Amino acid sequence: ALCDGANPVRVWRTHRGMTARELAAKAGITAAYLSEIETGKKSGSLSVLTAIAAALRVDLDDLVRKNPAHH
Repeated sequence: ALCDGANPVRVWRTHRGMTARELAAKAGITAAYLSEIETGKKSGSLSVLTAIAAALRVDLDDLVRKNPAHH
């Protein structure tokens, strides 16, 4: 799914079997804000992405999209 351009936060959340509401609560943000991050309307601050990564038990790098042009 990640290769298809799916949002990594959503991919990891579904992989962990969490609802958006559960993840938002664990990360200390609103479900609406999480939805905006997952749909790409907002990128999320570093502190929020760090909290989401911790809640999902993944590295921050797993949530931040890599730009293939920079490899």
